[in-house]
Amino acid sequence: MPVPLAPYPTPPLPLALPNSGQSQVVCCGCRNLLIYPGGATSVCCAVCSAVTTVPPPGTEMAQLICGSCHTLLMYVRGASRVQCSCCHTVNLAPEANQVAHVNCGNCHMLLMYQYGARSVKCAVCSFVTSVGASPSTEQKPGN
Repeated sequence: MPVPLAPYPTPPLPLALPNSGQSQVVCCGCRNLLIYPGGATSVCCAVCSAVTTVPPPGTEMAQLICGSCHTLLMYVRGASRVQCSCCHTVNLAPEANQVAHVNCGNCHMLLMYQYGARSVKCAVCSFVTSVGASPSTEQKPGN
């Protein structure tokens, strides 16, 4: 007899409500996530007392996890590389907008793929188009 599944617990309320004038930044000392009011120029961490400078208003920030020590890193969106302040590893910053386009080698549908990919498979006809290669290296579906 199947076991009934328990409903998901209700998610906790967010610490900063959208449009509440609050933002967040990673503490430069202990790496905790700090929430600060809009207009602040720096934030003092309640845990380690480190003072973290706040990016200027309007600066879009992004986050990634260091590939070496797994520390949460916050950086200015658009950066290509981010150096970890803990282990000094230089991490490549994935950017959601780093995409390229190519026409399918079979049906000529415009395809979008992540920049740096070697090939892209068409969702319409399943043809695999090699990116930056001659048409002779393309594969028909099932090959």
